[in-house]
Amino acid sequence: MTVRVLLADDQELLREALALMLARDDRIEIAGSVGSGDEAISFVRARAVDVVLMDVRMPGTDGIAATAEVRRIRPDTRVLVLTTFDLDEYVFGAIRAGASGFLTKDATPQAVADAVVAVAEGEAAMGDAAIAAMVGFVREGVATGGAEEALAALSPREQDVLRLLASGAGNDVIAQRLFVSPNTVKTHVKAVLAKLGLPDRLHVVIWAYENGILRPGSHPRG
Repeated sequence: MTVRVLLADDQELLREALALMLARDDRIEIAGSVGSGDEAISFVRARAVDVVLMDVRMPGTDGIAATAEVRRIRPDTRVLVLTTFDLDEYVFGAIRAGASGFLTKDATPQAVADAVVAVAEGEAAMGDAAIAAMVGFVREGVATGGAEEALAALSPREQDVLRLLASGAGNDVIAQRLFVSPNTVKTHVKAVLAKLGLPDRLHVVIWAYENGILRPGSHPRG
């Protein structure tokens, strides 16, 4: 699969550098390059892309608002946030708006390319420490509720997969624990994400904490 990427950053030099860097990866195609959140929204409205590499701080419509609108217009499009800083309120806001993770602008070319491909495949581009910090941020907010109705839409096996996903288990670990094949796990994961209306595994973790499926301290990695 070739991942079509839109670059959105108000620094033209950075966009050009990213385009040159990512174009070297056979897995990635640069679909476009824009300098503002408004231009990113207009681009995805006219043309579908797989991933938007989005600067979180831009004049006018910032990366948070642009992320929310991109996800509304194109629910299948993933957003990967670029930031000069590490986790802060802007990054948290973008993730709550639907971004699948973040990268700092000093990330290595390989890290950027791998993160783009990962989020296109439904993974989250965040390390364990960042996910833990994100969960802490979510816990300070108000729970959304509605978990019982959402869980009722899942089959018993899908509920098992949901809980393992939320605990941080990868597909191989889930397959081992449920005694099924990795391909079967992939099918269940897609069904869980679709039925809950979530874009990726990161948002499964957030949803699970918001709705009391997981409790603090119950986030082992697999």
